[in-house]
Amino acid sequence: MPNFIRIYVRYVDAINRLVGKVALYMVFLMMGILLYSAISRTLFNSPVIWAVEMAQFSMAAYYLLGGGFSLLLHAHVRMDVLYSRWSRRKQSKVDVFTSLFLIIYLIVLLYGGISSTAYSIEYNQTNYSAWAPPMAPIKCIMVFGIFMMLLQAFSELFKDIARAKGELIP
Repeated sequence: MPNFIRIYVRYVDAINRLVGKVALYMVFLMMGILLYSAISRTLFNSPVIWAVEMAQFSMAAYYLLGGGFSLLLHAHVRMDVLYSRWSRRKQSKVDVFTSLFLIIYLIVLLYGGISSTAYSIEYNQTNYSAWAPPMAPIKCIMVFGIFMMLLQAFSELFKDIARAKGELIP
């Protein structure tokens, strides 16, 4: 593999590892928001209208930002009926083939996400609720998460091509 691909893989893996480790703490943020909501409602008889939506936004950010990290760790769901019986090289060849579908899907998803984010920013879109928070921040996070997953999908594709050739990209 050319040196620029090795550098690309190294940097994308490092960035997704960092983003994924930061995103892991979004679950604790969500739990804190829901805990605050429960305490304010029961102990102080003062319910907050923003808590459930904010918890949903933090969970969506956790999910979207963790996509690339999940690909990096091979933590995604895989149908393992025949796959585990194959040699590592055959697995890599099949992964190259299936990665192309993932990349096409992520490109379409990114295009739709950018379009939706642009609409949200242009028209100052808010959620249809009593709190009515702006939608642009979560949509920007969505686009960033999809973009990072797309970069990681290319990284995994390059690693699989190298493995299929009998090489190794660290």
